[in-house]
Amino acid sequence: MIVFEFKAKGTKQQYQKIAQAIRITQFIRNKCLRFWMDNQNVKYYDLNKYTAVLANEFDFADKLNSMARQSAAERTAFAIKRFFDNCKAKVPGKKGYPKFQKNNRSIEYKTSGWKLLDDRKHITFIDKCGIGQLKLIGTWDLHFYQIKQIKRIRIVKRSDGYYVQFCIDAERNIDVNPTGKTVGLDVGLNSFYTDSQGDKIDNPRYLRKSEKSLKRLHKKVSRKKKGSNNRKKAINRLGKKHLQVSRQRKDFAIKTALCVVRSNDLVAFEKLQVRNMVKNSKLAKSISDAGWSLFTQWLEYFGKVYGRVVVPVAPQYTSQNCSSCGEIVKKSLSVRTH
Repeated sequence: MIVFEFKAKGTKQQYQKIAQAIRITQFIRNKCLRFWMDNQNVKYYDLNKYTAVLANEFDFADKLNSMARQSAAERTAFAIKRFFDNCKAKVPGKKGYPKFQKNNRSIEYKTSGWKLLDDRKHITFIDKCGIGQLKLIGTWDLHFYQIKQIKRIRIVKRSDGYYVQFCIDAERNIDVNPTGKTVGLDVGLNSFYTDSQGDKIDNPRYLRKSEKSLKRLHKKVSRKKKGSNNRKKAINRLGKKHLQVSRQRKDFAIKTALCVVRSNDLVAFEKLQVRNMVKNSKLAKSISDAGWSLFTQWLEYFGKVYGRVVVPVAPQYTSQNCSSCGEIVKKSLSVRTH
């Protein structure tokens, strides 16, 4: 599955219609969750049927396309399944019991409720929400794919506007020549990672570099009157700054992972439990700013695309074992050389 994203350009009235459709999605998702809580042995098919009941009971819910309502029910089913899977696997800590959504930011259509124009640069949403035609701004060319390959379309709200995502049923495989090289990666805070050859990549620390401007924007938000338009504008400016930082971090992770995968036939990396590591209050911000999880996810993805072997290694005792003889030698984190 390939995902292409475009910036959606429309009128102010269209943006209001999109926001209304997103609120309807949140309503249906929460009603499905309540239905599961109040009834025993509820299956995914039961949640799907319940969306039709909601459409008959509430006029505003009927405005949303039937498959979009089913997608909202799928979100509930996925949250329920993840909770039970965590319970069966005996995941330590919280198991992720499904919660009611308060700030949904997306709506998902399947194969109906929309129509892509012939130029593939405009899309029209034809359900009763009245979104209408939106212009797609982006560099991806959708002419390479047939309409039947587009399985899902999402409208996502971000701080700088709305985006349309196309989920296309296609595989991305790139044939490359073998390099004959292998590498092991050890991620860290002083350096983003150090490979088995001793080469290091500096940690960009995008959040730390933007911390001063973020604090200033936070102060501006706190000084505005709650509920006022000025406060909403200040919150929007703060959100755009956070969005910029997250995009910088993602861009760095993608380019670094691509470079590593294309240069080596086998890549081994330390599979860290970042969720547990951020419980350290002194290092939580630096660990989150590093984006290790994002980097390793793109490593695994590019490994599949380029046909490389990407191996996650359990982090237990990796700093204690001698790489030559395998003997365990206890040492603190301050000791960096065996």
